[in-house]
Amino acid sequence: GRRPLTAETGVRFPLGVPEISTAWFFTDSVARARTAPEDYALRLWPCHRDRNPGDPIHGPIRTFSMQTFSSLRDGYNAVVIGASGGIGSAVSHALEADARCANVFKISRGGDISLDICDEASIATAAEAVSRQIDSVDLVFNATGALMLGDTPPEKTIRRLDPQIMAWHFQVNAIGPALLIKHFAPLLAKDRRGLFGTLSARVGSIGDNRLGGWMSYRAAKAAQNQVVRTASIELARTHPQAVLVALHPGTVATPLSDPFAGNRERLTPDQSASMLLDVMNALNPEHTGSFFAYDGTRIEW
Repeated sequence: GRRPLTAETGVRFPLGVPEISTAWFFTDSVARARTAPEDYALRLWPCHRDRNPGDPIHGPIRTFSMQTFSSLRDGYNAVVIGASGGIGSAVSHALEADARCANVFKISRGGDISLDICDEASIATAAEAVSRQIDSVDLVFNATGALMLGDTPPEKTIRRLDPQIMAWHFQVNAIGPALLIKHFAPLLAKDRRGLFGTLSARVGSIGDNRLGGWMSYRAAKAAQNQVVRTASIELARTHPQAVLVALHPGTVATPLSDPFAGNRERLTPDQSASMLLDVMNALNPEHTGSFFAYDGTRIEW
């Protein structure tokens, strides 16, 4: 199971379950990590029948750290687009808590650097605003996206398909991210490692679609995935160390998922953001153009 880590519970939890060889624990607050970051670099020890609880063993151990983005250069620059939303805000806070991060440019509709995902001119202006302040960017995280237009829920059947709503989904969830890649990917340095992650959704997977429904949202996210795949091939020609990926954040407790959550267990924005950054931190150039979930598993197209 998943158990939140708090300041009172410490950093070591014997699982006591013989079958478990890998496990996740989550921090419940990025704010606490900022005040005591040394408490939030975690190593998990599985426990087996022939070992005492708490004894570390060798094996498939998952290391998880909110403290630092170790794969990027010291003094790296980050851009978070959609920084006012649940996941975008959590990503921004996690990066600001990293002592190795020099700058976090938080971009949103109403931020100091503003952007409208449906307006290419504003996207270009935002990219120019960043480029005027620094020479290059090391990390771009796109946290924009939408599931509902106003109070209109996703359609459950093709009989409810509305062409205007479908066009809106493509504008927000496919064309907008494509324009972000167009204008922000060139800011990545050509001579060192650079990362660009954009939020997609598992329901955008064609191969994983076994339930149907949500046609407009699914199709738009699938289109974004194709954009990521195609753009990554072009980006690799000029930025051979860059990694461009689509990311599934999980079911996160944000306004986007509130109407559909029911009794389903959801990740907090802090949990999802930290795990997504952990996934990105471990990616190599051979992973560019791929689709990953928050737990590091690859999702089929």
